[in-house]
Amino acid sequence: MEALLSSTTLQLKPLHPPSSFSSLHSPFSSTSVLRVKGSRKAENCIQRGQFSTVLPLRVSASSQAAPAETSTSTSIPSEMKAWSYTDYGSVDVLKFESNVSVPDIKEDQVLIKVVAAALNPVDFKRRLGKFKATDSPLPTVPGYDVAGVVVKVGSQVKGLKEGDEVYGDIHEKALDGPKQSGSLAEYTAVEEKLVALKPKNLSFAEAAALPLAIETAYEGLEKAGFSAGKSILVLGGAGGVGSLVIQLAKHVFGASKVAATSSTGKLELLKSLGADLAIDYTKENFEDLPDKFDVVYDSVGQGEKAVKAVKEGGSVVVLTGAVTPPGFRFVVTSNGEMLKKLNPYLESGKVKPVIDPKGPFPFDKVVEAFSYLETGRATGKVVIHPIP
Repeated sequence: MEALLSSTTLQLKPLHPPSSFSSLHSPFSSTSVLRVKGSRKAENCIQRGQFSTVLPLRVSASSQAAPAETSTSTSIPSEMKAWSYTDYGSVDVLKFESNVSVPDIKEDQVLIKVVAAALNPVDFKRRLGKFKATDSPLPTVPGYDVAGVVVKVGSQVKGLKEGDEVYGDIHEKALDGPKQSGSLAEYTAVEEKLVALKPKNLSFAEAAALPLAIETAYEGLEKAGFSAGKSILVLGGAGGVGSLVIQLAKHVFGASKVAATSSTGKLELLKSLGADLAIDYTKENFEDLPDKFDVVYDSVGQGEKAVKAVKEGGSVVVLTGAVTPPGFRFVVTSNGEMLKKLNPYLESGKVKPVIDPKGPFPFDKVVEAFSYLETGRATGKVVIHPIP
């Protein structure tokens, strides 16, 4: 399964869904953002050490707790607003619904009032029917990544309580029986083991940008046997997964050298994230570099070229496209414990979420957000926020 800088404050705007949205009549079964524009003022702030990066993106660099963006004071309704589809297909199958049943929770689950969600390539590939054989029954509320507030806990939940701010990937197995009711809704149900407390310094929008991508990045590095002192080449370093592979390899695993590819306009982003060598794929062929790497992490589907850049005995992690030995593919397993392990790196600012500058997209612009993601030009993650 394939890939996927922000502010301390995000305005909550009232949502007015278009009147043309239809309603779903068959309920579902249970189942500090900092805007850096490259201005003189921003540059001066950088020089004084207040910000960590100079980029036309949102960079989460705050060390203060983000203010609460929702509460559990209101009762839980029986129906909610959600995006759904009843047939597989293009973005045209997506419908805004106002009377979807709020999912029931099982004894090991919590109900989350969704504040922000994020899109991943697996979302649109699932919607296109590429995983039809192992998918849950239609209709489907899409969405894997979530950040929000716990409003109800199951009888066997031990580590979370109502009012906790959490984030996670709600589907343990991305392709094998994912939940029918996902995160592009006002409420979503998820097993306690799949979520973690939200890092205190991140807003909900920033936190929603992380789970599936950071878990994919981390698990891929682990499966490749990556460790301190090794070198890595990241193909697609400006993407949702690639931007986190760079940071994890450098700041968590202790890489000796991190190289990454991107288009010309994103080279400075790669360097700001920790890349020692930023390669413009429009001008250079990475496979022709004299230096080879212990691991090549391919998030964009260039398997045949990737194996030419790896050292003998090295590993090539492949998220999409054809696999050429010694390349290998894996499908991430959602894991809240992994998020808990990485939270200190997020709270210290060593690892930062990257949100595409066109976003966050409001809840009534989910179709536009999907269309943009499917162009393959997004930088970092496409985030949906606020969700009413």
